[in-house]
Amino acid sequence: MNRWIDRACRAVENLVALMLAVMVVLVFGNVVLRYGFNSGILLSEEVSRWLFIWMTFLGALVALHERAHLGVDMVVGRLPPAGKKLCLLLSQLLMLYMLWLLLQGSIVQTRINWDVEAPVTGLSMAIVYSVGIVFAIGGGLLLLIDLGRLLTGRLREDELVAVQESEEAAALAQVLGNAQASPTQPNPHSREGRP
Repeated sequence: MNRWIDRACRAVENLVALMLAVMVVLVFGNVVLRYGFNSGILLSEEVSRWLFIWMTFLGALVALHERAHLGVDMVVGRLPPAGKKLCLLLSQLLMLYMLWLLLQGSIVQTRINWDVEAPVTGLSMAIVYSVGIVFAIGGGLLLLIDLGRLLTGRLREDELVAVQESEEAAALAQVLGNAQASPTQPNPHSREGRP
């Protein structure tokens, strides 16, 4: 199961990379045509905006799988395993509820905009809102799989924290940890002891 999910996420990553490449070509080509030849690609702005929306949601889906969303685990990281499990359970249930609300809203918006044509391409504006459906279903499946692993005790302790600190916060924690571990060594950044 994990292998299949990893392959699906890799495919989504490749799709996001392709969308980014198309978006760069459209925007850069439009800029060159506009300033160099006083013309442009009419659908560049509209399609680029749609690609950006889809890239954001699909990237968030991959980040959910990789537990790469930023968050603060200052309290949860210090809890015993039972506390971490409880917090993870509550957070996953809340996220599932939010995804349910997103799914309902995206379905309504997709239906409303099904017959609305985009101004330039003439395509249905439902394309923009349907990404919420894709994200809600994909994110819900990932959360349900993790929830099943949590309830059956198959999650490792390092997987009990569902967020990742920013690189800056991790570097600061490492520096502070090193400073507390060796208080007798002089601080190279202090002015004491310098000529």
